[in-house]
Amino acid sequence: MLVGERAASRTAVLVCQGRAAADGRLAVEAFADPIATEVLREGERAVVDAVRAGAVPGNWKERIAYESVASCATVVVPRTVAIDAAIRAHPHPQLVILGAGLDARPWRMSELADVDVTEIDHPASQRDKQERIGARASLARTHRFQPADLATASLDDALESTGHDPDAPTTWLWEGVVPYLHRADVERTLATVAARSMRGSTLIVSYQTPSVRARAGRVVAGVTARLGGVPTITAGEPWHTLLSSGAMARLLTDAGFGVQTDEDLLAIAERIGTPTEQATSLRNGRIAVAVRH
Repeated sequence: MLVGERAASRTAVLVCQGRAAADGRLAVEAFADPIATEVLREGERAVVDAVRAGAVPGNWKERIAYESVASCATVVVPRTVAIDAAIRAHPHPQLVILGAGLDARPWRMSELADVDVTEIDHPASQRDKQERIGARASLARTHRFQPADLATASLDDALESTGHDPDAPTTWLWEGVVPYLHRADVERTLATVAARSMRGSTLIVSYQTPSVRARAGRVVAGVTARLGGVPTITAGEPWHTLLSSGAMARLLTDAGFGVQTDEDLLAIAERIGTPTEQATSLRNGRIAVAVRH
């Protein structure tokens, strides 16, 4: 990696580890992601295996990694279940995944067989994902990767180069990205999405609400990890934009979208029967589904 070049997202790896740890264990009637384990590297799978086995390490450094993955699993499952359900409920011929990370939906959702999927992500993260995916065949009708550093590049130009059709209905998935963007970037992205969405297009967005406890938890987790000599995902990937449900509704409305549902992850976890010990994280994570007027 060149000096000054951004590395692939570490948060994306943790989320993938969480899905891998949960596969076949949590909400088995509603959640499955066998691809998650396959795209993890050997060193990343060891902690997943420990979580799946319930083998809590005695070593402090290993314990921190174990708890991170175990906690992530309980948060990512209700989020994934809600998003999958929204995609199925809004079948459009185009799906654009903004900040795709290690999202495995194009390789595990048969419902995408008649859908043109486009993934937009930072070049470093997209290179990393393509290396991990290898020759695995996507289930989508077509599947395009479009690298774009949206801090410096135009989302509109990136979509135009992929052949995205603004005159055809689109499902937009914006998962696990909003907190890491500055408010101006959130508004600019929404404006582009709205401009390229014909009436009836759907936006599915996950976001975090303001919480002193959640922010404190991230700080404590970071300090604990540093004391234990463990790299922390919060380093280099801080939160910038936290929104109340009312603030998110206003942003979506101003962009021309009507909110159909907006639910916190705790309610979803209770409904599907997954653990709720991480109540603060679950309560402050939300999924909004909105439709273009």
